[in-house]
Amino acid sequence: MDLNLLWFILLGVLLAGYAILDGFDLGVGIIHLIGRTNEERRLMINSIGPLWDGNEVWLVTFGGAMFAAFPNAYATVFSGFYTAFMILLFALIFRAISIEFRGKRESQAWKSFWDWSFFGASALATFLFGVAAGNALTGISVNAAGSFTGSFFDLVKPFPILVGLLTVSFAAMHGAIYLYLKTEGEMQQLVHRWMWRTFGFSLICYMLTTVFLLSTMPQAAQNFRDRSWPWIIVVLSIFAFANIPRAIFLGRPFYAFISSSSTILSLVFLFSLTLYPNLVVSSLSPANNITIYNAASSSKTLGIMAIIALIGMPFVLAYTAAIYWAFRGKVKITDHSY
Repeated sequence: MDLNLLWFILLGVLLAGYAILDGFDLGVGIIHLIGRTNEERRLMINSIGPLWDGNEVWLVTFGGAMFAAFPNAYATVFSGFYTAFMILLFALIFRAISIEFRGKRESQAWKSFWDWSFFGASALATFLFGVAAGNALTGISVNAAGSFTGSFFDLVKPFPILVGLLTVSFAAMHGAIYLYLKTEGEMQQLVHRWMWRTFGFSLICYMLTTVFLLSTMPQAAQNFRDRSWPWIIVVLSIFAFANIPRAIFLGRPFYAFISSSSTILSLVFLFSLTLYPNLVVSSLSPANNITIYNAASSSKTLGIMAIIALIGMPFVLAYTAAIYWAFRGKVKITDHSY
């Protein structure tokens, strides 16, 4: 068994899990300000209240797995994106603080400040995830020693910014669909309108990103030219995305949510396949690329980790499923709500 490839796949699974699960609660934060009253905004926060911190565990696990399986890539990525990661960390912390602090005082100015903080931190964190993914595809300044030689502003390029906007648009759409499932009455009608608006924004960003990628980075499709089967995923991704407005129009929000999740899953798969076998692409020279083979831990380490993952992952998935089952149904405001 190719343990290097196995851990590349497992990292992709963790990334996809995070993108789908934390994607909708980041999306709820992005569209949080559409709430017209304090009760509507409380409903939005309480729809993700029992889930958001558990969803972020997928990101922590992804970082830990990358550190253990591919330490050289981890070191290069965190040194290259250090400033961006500090901003991201600040956004994620401030987002959590916004959720907890919003209801501590009855002052309208206090609540408004934390509402804007929740929106801003959610949008910024999501945007930075997209910018990081865009830079992973275009490449960063990595020398032969595996060290990042650029600056923070070298990461601010047109394509990564476009991917950042795409990520924000998909999260907002994903969050709107989730909110529609969790709300009712006037709030649900309001969210229904925003499902269409966020889908339209996602469609525009999706088309622009695809055109930009194919026209300016033809090398990104190399793995698709070498193999025919990945095109099946491309077709399925398009069908899943196209089914979202169909499901919304037919009044089937659960199918829309499944389609949205499937679209995100397929995009993470296509992103991973575009990178493979690289983890970090060097913009200086292909010889400097950090791959799943030259950045990996020893085979013994990868083997032990695989055994631990085989034992632990079923428990993680079962716990996640139990939490979502326990908090299923429409969200209600109670004495213990945010």
